[in-house]
Amino acid sequence: MAVLIAGSAVRTCLGSGAETFEGLLRGACGVSPLRYGDPEKLNVAYGYHTGLADEPFRAGRLLAECLKEAVAQSGVDTATQRVAVLVGTGLRELSAVERLALTGETVPADRLDFADVVAGALPGVTDVTTVVNACSAGGHVLALAQDLLELGECDAVVVAAADAMTRSMLAMVGRVAEEPTERVRPFDRDRTGVLLGEGAAVLVVVPETWDGPALGKVTATGLSCDAYHATAPDIEGIARAMSDAYTRAGRIPSDVDVVVAHATGTALNDPVECDALRKVVLGGGGNPLVTAVKGATGHTSGSAALVNVDVALRIFATGEVPAVTGLSEPLDEATGLRLVIGEAVAARPELVQVNAFGFGGVNAVTLLERA
Repeated sequence: MAVLIAGSAVRTCLGSGAETFEGLLRGACGVSPLRYGDPEKLNVAYGYHTGLADEPFRAGRLLAECLKEAVAQSGVDTATQRVAVLVGTGLRELSAVERLALTGETVPADRLDFADVVAGALPGVTDVTTVVNACSAGGHVLALAQDLLELGECDAVVVAAADAMTRSMLAMVGRVAEEPTERVRPFDRDRTGVLLGEGAAVLVVVPETWDGPALGKVTATGLSCDAYHATAPDIEGIARAMSDAYTRAGRIPSDVDVVVAHATGTALNDPVECDALRKVVLGGGGNPLVTAVKGATGHTSGSAALVNVDVALRIFATGEVPAVTGLSEPLDEATGLRLVIGEAVAARPELVQVNAFGFGGVNAVTLLERA
């Protein structure tokens, strides 16, 4: 059963959802010198930061802003309706645990997930689940929300995701780069690696019987867990998630008008994602426009999938597909793909595919229709 999106809110280094999309349209890049940790020790000199200071529980603060905005936009009443909240994340509040290790400052265990944040932002909501599922976490909680609504378990589901930078994750990023990366360049042949961004995103999803305005329709999310490698992507696992989405939605690859790609700007992800798109989408008769977000916002970890969904909704609303920030010379594996380069492209898509892939081979592919 398809579900509708009644509200959406985002926070990235570029600002709100509207500000982020406007930045994408003008090719803005939100990278700045790293604010956390020692760049020399981390081998990371840049990041895509929000305006918050170096303090614990940053992810929760970003999440709270988005929860209030999205629910207010939707018109859902959390005090009188059956509302569940699902929060996807890659790191939860890991920065607070790092602070404990470095300073000995006590960290209440119940603040390491987001139940308290939800309770403060949405009075009356008691059904809160935090799902830790790497960089596709937002896509996974969106799939779970659709199941809950189809089973009649609730009247609406608040689908949320949030992550902030942590020193341990920065150290891991630095270990896979010979020299510090200056910016994320998705699908570019001269890309040098990924950089972290901070972000949060929230959708309010409701049944198709919803009588209020809707921003878009979620037809299906396809999932796979290939467990091919701890960090390296696998084309077969990604292809399986794509095929699962088409099957669940009753659609075929040639129906897809636009793809909002995962596109991390890394040596491994970009070629594999291109190969998967060529194999499954182009091989199935499709020829969609392909765009990506992380060149402008950095990799927002667990919130990346829902940030991409918000971008897809704004493509529906505006009829503009933003170019891939940081892309000038596509890599060879992108041959045949209609990457949006340089300037936004006018389009009126009816079906948009959103890709999200995580460490360990946890993949989520969402298909969205115009409302």
